[in-house]
Amino acid sequence: METKKDQGLQKLGDLFANRQTIKPPAYEWQDFALRIISELGIPGFKRASVFKICKENSKDYVEKCLNETKELCKTGERWKYFFKVIAAVKLANEDKKITSPED
Repeated sequence: METKKDQGLQKLGDLFANRQTIKPPAYEWQDFALRIISELGIPGFKRASVFKICKENSKDYVEKCLNETKELCKTGERWKYFFKVIAAVKLANEDKKITSPED
């Protein structure tokens, strides 16, 4: 039985042929969304929702909701709680706009 020896790289082109490139996020909100997805363990079918939230809302607003989720939800599925907090805060802000008197 013959065994092959590892001869290493034979050509300089082999080094570049085996190289894998990872595209970085194009926008800051994409990187932020990926961080939220990893921290809260958000499942694949809800990833697009996180990207949409991060794209359409300010980073401060989303970060506030993320911190609130981390503080209040110690057990269970934190990603579900995150979506509830996002919806509740957004609804409360919309109610304030509607009920506030105009000058």
